[in-house]
Amino acid sequence: MSSRKDITNYCIDAMLKAGIQKAQCTLSDKSKDEFNVDSGEISLLRTTNDTSLYMMGIIDDKKGSISINKTDTESLDRAVKEVLDLAESSEADSANDISEMQPSKVFQKGPIESNLNLMYDRITAFLKYSQKTYPSLMLEQAILDFVSKKSYFRNSNGVYFESSRGIYHFSPTFTSKEGAEISSFNYSGFSSGNLDRELHEYGSINTLMRQSTEQTSTKEISGKFTGEIIITPDCMNEFLSYITMFLSDYPLISGTSIYKDSLNELIADPQLTLHSRPVSDEIADGYFFTPDGYEALNNTIIEKGVLKTFLLGLYGANKTGKPKAVNSGDAYVIDAGKHSFEEMVSSVKKGILMCRFSGGNPSDNGDFSGVCKNSYYIENGEILYPVRETMISGNLGKMLKNIRRISKERIDFGSEILPWIQVGNITISGK
Repeated sequence: MSSRKDITNYCIDAMLKAGIQKAQCTLSDKSKDEFNVDSGEISLLRTTNDTSLYMMGIIDDKKGSISINKTDTESLDRAVKEVLDLAESSEADSANDISEMQPSKVFQKGPIESNLNLMYDRITAFLKYSQKTYPSLMLEQAILDFVSKKSYFRNSNGVYFESSRGIYHFSPTFTSKEGAEISSFNYSGFSSGNLDRELHEYGSINTLMRQSTEQTSTKEISGKFTGEIIITPDCMNEFLSYITMFLSDYPLISGTSIYKDSLNELIADPQLTLHSRPVSDEIADGYFFTPDGYEALNNTIIEKGVLKTFLLGLYGANKTGKPKAVNSGDAYVIDAGKHSFEEMVSSVKKGILMCRFSGGNPSDNGDFSGVCKNSYYIENGEILYPVRETMISGNLGKMLKNIRRISKERIDFGSEILPWIQVGNITISGK
């Protein structure tokens, strides 16, 4: 077939001819240029190319789907037969559907090709900077890549979307060593449409590397107490995943979400406003259309503490009768607060600056617990020392209502823009 667009046409036509009543197809071509650093030295430069094709069909409310990585006619025909067989053998569910007719659109964002020379210069400069500035830091691994992705979506209702985007990503992982003392590993990263700055200047990379060199010597907190935590932007992503999990399809369909009856209700302190902005200019690494076939729009999830939308896809909306979201979440932006980071620290009588959190998903009632890593003890308004792995526990619903302060400062990770958030009434457990 002469074009990728023709392939999506062929898939839809073949599924309809096979007896499938509603058909959907997504074809993606991804090219990645990648520099790898291992143990402080560039170890690999490679280019990889991947193709993925997803086909989904519905017959009498029964759905079948398949993903393949070949686009020749024989592979496509075989995939169509498998989709039909899977659909016919599945259980009928009236919530299965495809998106309705929308205007066809072509989207583009970011550079088309990577600048390999600039990538090499940036990664080399980063190695020199980290070695000179933080001699005790051990750069275990770092990956600088450029991903060019073209995607094509079509369904049998006449929907057609095409997108092309290019984006740089950088993600270093590191520890620090002073004599026999070694810090816990840490990591960070960013996404950007360009490499206009040195790599350590993006996101929170420089801050975390500095903190790593401070964390070779840690202390245990004594006892158990109720205190405050200041969640850093790097750590905030973990808690956003908990919040948005309760707003997504499965917990709402099963009725286990703590927010199932909270639409347009106050679920957080009024200081908190949370957006999902996949097509905003301020987000470098977003998306243009959803997996279920709708053009993505920006939205506000929580506005001044009030829950404004669930994050339901088409299936979840049909299943629950609740409104479908205008995007698939992610690309999160939290509005800046009124307090400086220094003001937040100075207000803490006893608590933790939580820089990394390791814990499982919250229980159905929102209870969570886990270990603070790469974190600091705060007492009487001063950051005193790095803590040895310390447990915290609380309840997600109560935590959002116990927000004390949100920082003026925010970190732009390219994929998210997040502040520091201070929360009270958290149980902190030392030795």
